Amino acid sequence: MSSVTILIPARHRLDHEKDYTKYRRNGIQWTPWSQLEDLDFADDLALLSHSHQQMQEKTELLNTVSTQLGLNINRSKTRIMKANTKNNNPITMNGEPLEETDSFTYLGSTINKHGGTAEDVKARIQKARVAFIMLRKIWRAKQIKTNTKLSIFNSNVKAVLLYGSETWRSTQKTLKRIQTFINKCLRRILHLKWTDKISNTTLWKMTKQLPIENEIKKRKWRWIGHTLRKPPNTIIRQAITWNPPGKRRRGRPRNTWQRDTEKETKEMGYTRREMEKMATDRKRWRSLVDGLCSQRAIRHK
Repeated sequence: MSSVTILIPARHRLDHEKDYTKYRRNGIQWTPWSQLEDLDFADDLALLSHSHQQMQEKTELLNTVSTQLGLNINRSKTRIMKANTKNNNPITMNGEPLEETDSFTYLGSTINKHGGTAEDVKARIQKARVAFIMLRKIWRAKQIKTNTKLSIFNSNVKAVLLYGSETWRSTQKTLKRIQTFINKCLRRILHLKWTDKISNTTLWKMTKQLPIENEIKKRKWRWIGHTLRKPPNTIIRQAITWNPPGKRRRGRPRNTWQRDTEKETKEMGYTRREMEKMATDRKRWRSLVDGLCSQRAIRHK
């Protein structure tokens, strides 16, 4: 469930309600000794629960507390997303059902009930395409140096494209889509025609760009290092090793961000504990990340 209209004061009031004990027990199992009830950022609140009944109770309690503070939850901006459940009954607020959705945007990233990053990547490419088109006068300007144009591309287009990529589960299909978009943008900046036959490797060297696979990997491991330096009891630190409770389906295990990270850790010849210790040394961690991103040879195309 995601709502963008519930203010933080309502959450603070909830902390002091006598029914807060019930609210606290209705989250998702986060650690062996604690539950994660919701995610808060400014006025964006996402409630989390394992069951339909628990979510209904949390919604009613939050609505009651908000009303007591003179705040109204905007139903038109409130969504319910269910995953791995057969319960089709709606979650209601004031007797009215809330709208259900298969995906929603939270803090700029697209969350999908089936997991994965394909939908988020699609949305990121579209937003980056709009940003690139809005700057078309700059790309066409002959008086602006190419290096300046590339700097603008990195800060105004590529930054939009790769927002949140640190937590993407990158597949070859998604990487190809992203790389294709970047290559087209770079060719337009350099005023290259489709008849100008140059390899992608040459294009990347001319524009001082990393292959997108290396770029995303570099961003991810920089973020991991930053996260590992946080106290062990913080949610962001715990999220790296969190495993959702329940049974998985039969068949081959689905590839996940965590499995990809564990695989890359083993390929580097380190254990998780060794990586945690290494992250405390920023200089050493930076060298590790640079080395990891240069291990894979750049493919010539």
